[in-house]
Amino acid sequence: MKRLTHQLIISLVMISATTEAQESSQVPQLHETTVQRDERMQWFRDAKFGMFIHWGPCSVGAREIGWGREANKPWDIRGIETPRTPDPIYDNYFKQFNPTKYNADEWVSFAKQSGMKYMVLIAKHHDGFSMFDSKVTDYKITASPYGRDIVKQFADACHKQGMKLGLYYSTRDWYHPDYLIGDNAKYDEWHQTQIKELLSNYGAVDIMWFDHVGGQDWGKWDFKKLFSMMYDLHPKLIINDRAAKFCGPKTSEDRGPASPEIEKMTKGDYYTPEGKIGAMDIAKDWESCIHVGQGWSYRGEDGFKGPEDCIKMLVSCATGGGNLLLNFGPRPDGTFAEGEAKVARAMGEWLGKYGAAVYGTRGGPYHNGTWGGSCHKNDKLYLHVYQWPAGNLAFDPLPRKVLAARTLTGAPATFTQSDKELVVGVAAQDRDAPVTVIELTLDRPLPSGTLIGKARLPLQVHSDHGAIVSKNAKLELSSTSEKDQSANHARLFSGDLSASGFAFHTGEETNPWAKIDLGGLKTLKAIEIVNSPQEKRIDGLIVSVSEDGRNWEKIWHAKTWEATWIIPVTRFHAGIDVPGRPARFIKLEINAESPRPLLLNRLAAYGLQ
Repeated sequence: MKRLTHQLIISLVMISATTEAQESSQVPQLHETTVQRDERMQWFRDAKFGMFIHWGPCSVGAREIGWGREANKPWDIRGIETPRTPDPIYDNYFKQFNPTKYNADEWVSFAKQSGMKYMVLIAKHHDGFSMFDSKVTDYKITASPYGRDIVKQFADACHKQGMKLGLYYSTRDWYHPDYLIGDNAKYDEWHQTQIKELLSNYGAVDIMWFDHVGGQDWGKWDFKKLFSMMYDLHPKLIINDRAAKFCGPKTSEDRGPASPEIEKMTKGDYYTPEGKIGAMDIAKDWESCIHVGQGWSYRGEDGFKGPEDCIKMLVSCATGGGNLLLNFGPRPDGTFAEGEAKVARAMGEWLGKYGAAVYGTRGGPYHNGTWGGSCHKNDKLYLHVYQWPAGNLAFDPLPRKVLAARTLTGAPATFTQSDKELVVGVAAQDRDAPVTVIELTLDRPLPSGTLIGKARLPLQVHSDHGAIVSKNAKLELSSTSEKDQSANHARLFSGDLSASGFAFHTGEETNPWAKIDLGGLKTLKAIEIVNSPQEKRIDGLIVSVSEDGRNWEKIWHAKTWEATWIIPVTRFHAGIDVPGRPARFIKLEINAESPRPLLLNRLAAYGLQ
């Protein structure tokens, strides 16, 4: 009897292990080859431009979706569980929600005319309201006066018109009574049932766009079961990086990922900078999500971004190696505000002329900067120029022979090429706003992932701000790192634009810093910082200056990452800021919530000796 029991246990363990392996083998993030991943991701990488749609009963009150619900939030926000309370107004908007002018076919047709290649619709946000006919809740669109399944019409229209379909789902739910209660098993099962409904009842789904997982404990969520289910239903599904994002552990009592495999799978296929253009990254897939209006959902008839800004955002994402998911918030009746529609129409018109320099391209080979950015496809290299210097644009040398140059409007472009540099020009009258697009025909294609250098625009600051006063500066770091090489420190101040990699690298700290001693008091007029392409989290950098190295004054704080920052150094005099201030020391630092290093490629201080 004991032997039979022992054999039975062994058999059950083997069956369990086999089932587990079979489940895991369905998840591409764990097992696909590079070739298989490239095939699965190709349409997404080629698409570049998508439409995000935040819409729901909240539009009735012009309140921000989810966040506009004025009620206690569970402990996924504040770290402590708070009593769940209703918002009697927000929670009942659905009783007035009747979007009789909603026409999914017109939405999709409009998105196509605007140049979008995929669309992502909110199926459920943090407020818990389901925009589809879920069988496991009564808080849904079919309980509203409208009474029809919004997601069903949207999915059918996408399929009919060949639009790639994405569905947004917030795992966080501030309405559901079981959310994060106890071991969270009831809510975990409930929300997985909803995801299964979305992936079973609406035909082909190309993207699952997750948002926020509450709580600090990974043990409250069965991610293995979730991913196995999703990929059993849709083997080619693309998933963003938020299936487990914002989940703990944050204290010693919290459980982290059950295995490295689970952590890897939940990072999905691409990462999602929110509300800003992502840093240039041609090694990983990414997508910036940015709203056109005042918020994510409908907030009224004004406060929209301008078409030119949105066009430049798209170009910056495409040349930086990513996609732009531009968000629209329809009115309560299902139509778009004119401010949003104006942006979409302008982008569609622009892409009608310049789409060849966006769709299907790959970012690089030059670093993005204030001048613009570059991308390439087959034997074409495209330069998207926002700002021109006084003359032509000079770039680091290109490892391909340029055969021809033209603008995409048909105007001529000039070029000269040597082993030292590539110089490209367009006559002032032929330059376009907001972007001049130049097509270079090469003798052979550039491989995807090529990053060779940058535009040499920073040299233009010399005439405005004096000479470099930092060539003989000395560097002091807050900590050492095995990645730091003292031999590289000198080129931090050398003015050599062709150098690549970082010039210094601190250890990981919550407050890493670098102090620069100019060797004597100078009249500083500008500081130019060239970021290292390896460092994508540099936003948050603080720059301070000092005359004596003890008393510091903050002069600048980075808000978004750029390949190159040029920071004017001024002093307040006679009611205005005038260029130049005395300083001997410059301090760079980051105040972070978690340990991180500080690293840069180059720094130059300009002014008078």
